[in-house]
Amino acid sequence: MAEQVTAEQVTAEQLIIYACPVGELATQLDCYFAASLNACGCNAAHSYMPHCSLTGFFRDQPSAVGVYVDAIAQSLTARLAVAPHPLITISSMTFRPEWHGLELQSDWLHQLMSQITQRASSPTRPEPLRLKSWLHLSLAYAFLPEHGQTLIQLAQAQINPAATVDWELRLYQRHLDHAWTCHQSWPLAANPIS
Repeated sequence: MAEQVTAEQVTAEQLIIYACPVGELATQLDCYFAASLNACGCNAAHSYMPHCSLTGFFRDQPSAVGVYVDAIAQSLTARLAVAPHPLITISSMTFRPEWHGLELQSDWLHQLMSQITQRASSPTRPEPLRLKSWLHLSLAYAFLPEHGQTLIQLAQAQINPAATVDWELRLYQRHLDHAWTCHQSWPLAANPIS
């Protein structure tokens, strides 16, 4: 029997929670993405802003966005008191045949996301939030094999994994036309919420 699609599911928005870099590393990433697009054309990583996915995409009604904003703000207020420095560590810049990126580590971020999941109770969300266990920032994927070496050289020349970086937690909505709305962002630093 085919699954029935309700009117609420049709009008539900695609939401996602990202950690996004700001500062020197973010500037380097912007330069890299522009150079890689110019040298090799578009790959799947160009469809997104530089980010680390903390959840998978989830659907909910526009009226429920406040539930997630409140859950993130409350969880951050509770967790920043015990935040380590740095909150997120770049463990490596990795080049696989099918994926290039920065691999990240943060037990604190995993704990924060667990708290957000517990607080983000929405009766209009049709499925549970899916938390990501592999923290990473993609530089390139779904690229032509012949572009692999050029992309590696560009990344090595333009990105310093030890560059100064701060992070923001962001709640995004992806629209049907693949445009993005950032509903709110929160600095991942001491005392970000007034």
